[in-house]
Amino acid sequence: MTLGDVELVTLAQSGDAGALGVLLTRHEAGMRAVAVSLLGYGPDAEDAVQDALVTALRRVGEIRDPAAVGPWLRAIVRNNARMTLRAPRPTPVADPHWFAHPGTDPTPEEALDAGALRDWVWHAIGELSEPDRLVTLLRYFSDASSYEQIAAVCGVPVGTVRSRLSHARRALAGGLRTAATAAHPDVRAAGDARWREGADVIATAMRGDFDQVVYDTWWPDAQIVVAGGPRGDRDLAIRGMTGDLQAGVRQRLRNVVASGDVLIWETDLISPPDDPEHCPPAALWVQMLREGRVRQLTLFHPVPARL
Repeated sequence: MTLGDVELVTLAQSGDAGALGVLLTRHEAGMRAVAVSLLGYGPDAEDAVQDALVTALRRVGEIRDPAAVGPWLRAIVRNNARMTLRAPRPTPVADPHWFAHPGTDPTPEEALDAGALRDWVWHAIGELSEPDRLVTLLRYFSDASSYEQIAAVCGVPVGTVRSRLSHARRALAGGLRTAATAAHPDVRAAGDARWREGADVIATAMRGDFDQVVYDTWWPDAQIVVAGGPRGDRDLAIRGMTGDLQAGVRQRLRNVVASGDVLIWETDLISPPDDPEHCPPAALWVQMLREGRVRQLTLFHPVPARL
């Protein structure tokens, strides 16, 4: 028996990834028609649809009228397309409130954690290749979410970012369609542990002991890459942090995103009172791990979103 939209939404909201996969497959043609009507044929229209597929993964729990899931999906695509038409914009994903930070609206992780598909989503992201996983985390869970900023962090052309995101989103959608139903470990405990770990490291660094953190948690041959700037070894990272501390700069951990061997910290940079323009307002620490230790850190300063 073929299930209707209402039954499929109910199953999806209870954690059935396969039911959401059927819904997306059923309504994908209509979603693509909306994108093409606003953007024409081309990569922008495809991006609008694929972004909507990922948004549906995170927001299925918000659907209040299951019978209207088709219009709901098409509305997400329409919003994505309109944001593309208003470009340039550093966060071209549906509903910017998803990217708010603690103290205002829920963080992306908190919003995703509220959904029944939480564990499936994080498991699926963890199954992506490292390059695809990195661009996915940056795109959907960090302030460096525009194609241009992701390209700067990763050191690749914008076209490569598009290609990797497209591949990642197709993999996520394909995973839904195959209805992966195996039990996956709860990610909340792991996420909490990563947050505590990050907070401890930043607190230790602010006390002037960053060198000990680096020696304890980085591989001896680890590299640091400053996006658009120098590349060096562990000593460069230590000298950079030491210089900032001596200048009176402080950092505060604001967001942690982790999946497998990719770990991202977002920090607020606080300039000294007598030199308020000393440093950019924020930093992104993109850490690539091997056996739990840092093998490469890319440091990036996101461009604040323009209102």
